[in-house]
Amino acid sequence: MNSKVQHCATGASSGGGIKSYVDGLLASCPDMYDRELITSLANINQSQCTLLHIHDAGLLESLTNQCSAVYTLHNHNIYCPSGSKYFPTSETVCDRKMSVLGCTWGHLVDGCGSRRPQKIVANLKRAYSEIETIRRLGITAIANSDYVRSQLIANGLPASQVVTLRCGIVNPQTNHVPLERAVHDRQRIFFAGRIVPEKGLDWLLRVMSKLDKRIQLDIAGEGWAMPQVCQLVEDLQLSDRITWHGWCQGDKLESLYRQCFAVIFPSVWPEPAGLVTLEAYARFRPVIASAAGGIPEHIQDGKTGILVAPNNVQQLAAAITDLANDFDKARAIGISGNTLFHEEFTLAIHAQRLRQIYDLAIAQFHQKNSSK
Repeated sequence: MNSKVQHCATGASSGGGIKSYVDGLLASCPDMYDRELITSLANINQSQCTLLHIHDAGLLESLTNQCSAVYTLHNHNIYCPSGSKYFPTSETVCDRKMSVLGCTWGHLVDGCGSRRPQKIVANLKRAYSEIETIRRLGITAIANSDYVRSQLIANGLPASQVVTLRCGIVNPQTNHVPLERAVHDRQRIFFAGRIVPEKGLDWLLRVMSKLDKRIQLDIAGEGWAMPQVCQLVEDLQLSDRITWHGWCQGDKLESLYRQCFAVIFPSVWPEPAGLVTLEAYARFRPVIASAAGGIPEHIQDGKTGILVAPNNVQQLAAAITDLANDFDKARAIGISGNTLFHEEFTLAIHAQRLRQIYDLAIAQFHQKNSSK
């Protein structure tokens, strides 16, 4: 019998967000987890497992109910066939429940996903099957925000079966200090993320054209929309105020956080949670973010960050200008965010709360089987 929790995800061994998350948990609680990441349950004797932590919905149908299990959602795919909950043609968030008619209309008219009929049908079947499998198995579904939890419940999972566990991240390996006046005087803001429409960089660039010309923007990221975004920079005559850094990690990324007075998180799609907020908190930087999806649940508006309506140029411009003109406020918000980070959002705190979910899942499994 393997007494340790085993993580299960197809393809995660090659890298990505799930792999980083699992690696962080292994480092945080080495005594709790089996170090081998399971990519297939085909040859696993589940009766000899204590708990399987599923990260890939494609593995759910392989569960045999011979041991306890939990499933963590890392995206919208299980209740949104396109996985976006966003209509790019109208630049609006989808507020529909999953349905054949609504989702087909969304794909064909609102542009939320593939317009190929076979792909639409396949994605709908997959999503319906996955959410029904969770309901049938009775396992706990872990949502990383109340927004995600509400979507699961709206699409058929019992509320008692869904628990919210907000994300946690590892403390930065390099030392960071509260915002200093010399840094604030340099008037640099920072965007980190994929260069795709739903991340809202075009909105931020339109805002840049309205701001004091002293304000500079550093951009760390790559993505397929890079040509369109570069053209927008040219059209808005912002080339001398934008610095492109490409995909960054390690010391380079840390230096970009150090040299900004605020982190801008302008996602226009409903981020399930959004780690950018936590990354800013951990580095004493105030975050200005869009009030979309699970993002607002991580920000105390006016205290640890500033929330603005998605795609609202006036609101975002006002928020950036406010912090650009007020060093004391920017510094205080950054300090408050860092305090909240250490109280709520470290990976160690996340792991402690996750252990409680595991313990309850194991107890419920044994109770259910003892009554048979």
